[in-house]
This record gives sequence, C-alpha cells and structure tokens, in this order.
Amino acid sequence: MDTAPAQRRLYAGPFLKTLRSAHGLRQAEMAAQLAISPPYLSQLESDSRPLTPRLAARLRALYPRDWADMAAAPQEPVIESLLEATRDPALREALPQDQIERLVQQHPAFAAQFAQLYRLYRSNAQRLEAVDEALGSDMLSGGRLPWEEVRDWFNRADNYNHLIDTGAEAIGLSLSDGAPSPDTARLSDWFTGRGISLRFDATSLMRSYDESGKQLVLNANQPLESLRFQMAFQICAIALAREIRETVEASGLTMQTARHLLTVGLTNYAAGALLMPYRRFRDAARRLRHDVDRLRQIFSVSFEQACHRLSTLQRPHARGTPVFFCKIDMGGNITKRHAANGLQLARFSGACPLWIAHEAVTVPERIHLQLADMAEGGRYVFLARGQLKPSDSFFMPPRRHALVLGWEASLAGDFVYADTLNMACEEAFTKMGVSCRICPRMDCHQRAYPPNEKKISIDTRQRGAIPYDICD
Repeated sequence: MDTAPAQRRLYAGPFLKTLRSAHGLRQAEMAAQLAISPPYLSQLESDSRPLTPRLAARLRALYPRDWADMAAAPQEPVIESLLEATRDPALREALPQDQIERLVQQHPAFAAQFAQLYRLYRSNAQRLEAVDEALGSDMLSGGRLPWEEVRDWFNRADNYNHLIDTGAEAIGLSLSDGAPSPDTARLSDWFTGRGISLRFDATSLMRSYDESGKQLVLNANQPLESLRFQMAFQICAIALAREIRETVEASGLTMQTARHLLTVGLTNYAAGALLMPYRRFRDAARRLRHDVDRLRQIFSVSFEQACHRLSTLQRPHARGTPVFFCKIDMGGNITKRHAANGLQLARFSGACPLWIAHEAVTVPERIHLQLADMAEGGRYVFLARGQLKPSDSFFMPPRRHALVLGWEASLAGDFVYADTLNMACEEAFTKMGVSCRICPRMDCHQRAYPPNEKKISIDTRQRGAIPYDICD
C-alpha cells in the first residue's frame, strides 16, 4: 500500500527568539500575529514543539526576508528552482514551500521538467532584454564593452562579495572605536601608522597616490563624505590588495580593461563596506526603516553611498531587504544599476517615460515617490532623488543625476517613505514597462514607438494619443 512521504519536522526555536528580538516584539505580540497563544509560542521557542505548515506559511508571509535567511543548508536544486519560479514577479502569489517539497517528492519528473521550463523562460526573457539593450545603445554588432562585462559580473554576484565585504568590515570596526563608522581622524591615523603622508590640496584629481613616495594627495575642495570615501578607497586598495587581486583573477573576465575596471569597482565596493560595516548598517537600516537621510547622518556618508550600500546587503543568512538601485543622468543614461529583487528596467537608456526618475533628475534634493505596476509582473515602490554636483568653474556645467531605490510593494512597511502612500488605491499605481520596445501595454499614451514584434496600422483620417494603432 502506498503511503504519503513523511513530513519533515521543523524546529525553529532559536530563529523565533532572534526574530522576535530583532523586531522588538514581546511574546504576546508575536503570538497575536501568528494567531496562537503565548504559551504555544513559548513551546515553539524552546523547541518543545515543531512548526506546523500553517505557522511556517504565516511566518514566511509576515517576515519574508528573515525566513529566507533561516535555513542554513541549501535547498535541493529542483526545490530551489521551483521556489524561484513561483516567486517570479509575474505571478501574484507564491506557493508555500511545503507544497513544493511534496510536489517534488510525489512527482519528481514533472517537477524537474517544470524547473527546466522556467529556466528556458528566463533565458528567453534575458535574450529579449539583451536585444532591447543593443537597440538602445546602438550595439547590434554583438560585442560587449568592458564596463558591460563588469556590470554583468556584479549582477551575477548579486552585488555582494563575501571575502572583500568581511575584510573591509573588519577594518572598519577596528578603526571606528565603537562609533558607527570611522571618522576622518582615525582614517588619517591608519596612513600615519604606515608611514604614508597625507596632503590636502586644490588639485583637479579627487585622489592621487604615489606608492614609491608613500604620499596620498586628496582634493581639499570635495565634500567631507567624498573625502572620507577616497581615504577609505586607498586603505582598501592597500590592505585588501590580495583579496581584490584573487577575486579579479577568478572573475573570468577576458578583457584587460574589464579586469582593471573590476579592480576599481571592487575597491569602491570595499570602501563602502569599510565606512558602513555590514551588520551595523543592516541593523540600522532595519531599525530606521531604511530612512536614507538618517542612515547617511549616522554613518557620515552621502545619500548615494548609503543607497548603494543598501543594494549590497546580500550576505547569506544575514540579508537585508532586497532593493533595486540605479543612477540616471539628464540624458536618461543609466550609469549604475543593480537589482537584488528581480526588478527589470532598461540597462542603459530608453527606460519607460512614466518612470519618476526622469522627473527627479531635474529637481535636486527632493524625494519623489511612485507606486508602479510593472507590465512584466510585480508591484514596486520607487524612491527617486535628484542630485546636483557643482563644478569648479563657470564654464563647466554642474552634473545632474537622479538616484533611484525600488522595493516590492509587499515590503512597503519596511520603508518609512511608504507611510505617505495610499497602497490600497488601485489608481495610484502607474502602469509601467521596461521600455517601449518590449512593453506589452498597448494603450499607453506615453509610448515612444511600438513593440518590436508588433505590426502597426495608420489611418490618415484620424489619430489618438499616438499616431498609429498596434495590431495584435
């Protein structure tokens, strides 16, 4: 007689205690969230009783990122693939993990084929995005530029490198003397202790290091946040030279220019990790509900540096809230881009004209917020803030950019900015796409050109918001 596969008992006492402490909850408060009694929660925390599937699903829904960090062992490949598939933004609701595990146990062949089908779907979607990227950057020849190789390498690494991050964190903690971040004096002492002299000058370069002469020259006119970052960069370039070199050698990048760019990128990454030590920054971000202004004040960094650091909080079993981060200029060119939450937007230019980033780039120092319903699936909140970097001369125009953070609408409660938004209003969500070339929304009045794979018809006797009709 066939019997159903035995359910795996899940004991999560330490996890529940840590979770409750991290969110500042009393037992009665968490018990109320889980719709159980405080004594029952006490038994769960002492591992006297295992989690039921219902409670596990409830915890996963209430604390998705904490739940993702709980399991110390990796999932089996098929289970992991199916979990990824059912959490795709195109689907409104993910399947519970216990249902997926039962499916894999009872129908392994079907589960494996479904996982393979999802991999093919993602591969085709990525190819379509690559075509859109090539059209947007006039690079139909097919070759990738060095900075594209580096950008894709960081994306594959989830914008996180454990060796470098932990090394920079250790340096930052040793120099901070109990403060959230090392101050300028402690950074200066690091160089003095190694016989390296510092000179502050009105040079055209932000930073210049003479290795043979053991002298670091810094532009005295740059803001304090930039000055500290350049000092941290040079510290990491010296102290973490081996770790950075080994990472570059193992990167698989083929072009020498790309390898040099990756070296600079990894050193920039290390500088941010030094000034904003991982656990201190992640804990502060959670505690302050990702109030970027308060974070930059606590860690004495710029708004951009704090936003970029939020996108690197991908340490296994200690992840931060997944965010999208990018930097866009006046021409619509996206010069920095990283998505830790599956969000897809144009890689270079040609981004959706309805995106709030285009407006923000013209209005510096102001927070813009937007609710977005993406054509490719998923709902997000965007924060965009314009920034103006002054020049050193009247004849040199200032640089204008917009910094953009994005997070899933389901995580809005983790961000202070969402408190002002009406999440329940359907009309408040802007109907967006990746770019006009691949956007399936046929009724958009802001469309610049039709989708690549669609035909158009033109009636000279009439016109609507756009001068053609898109044929199905």
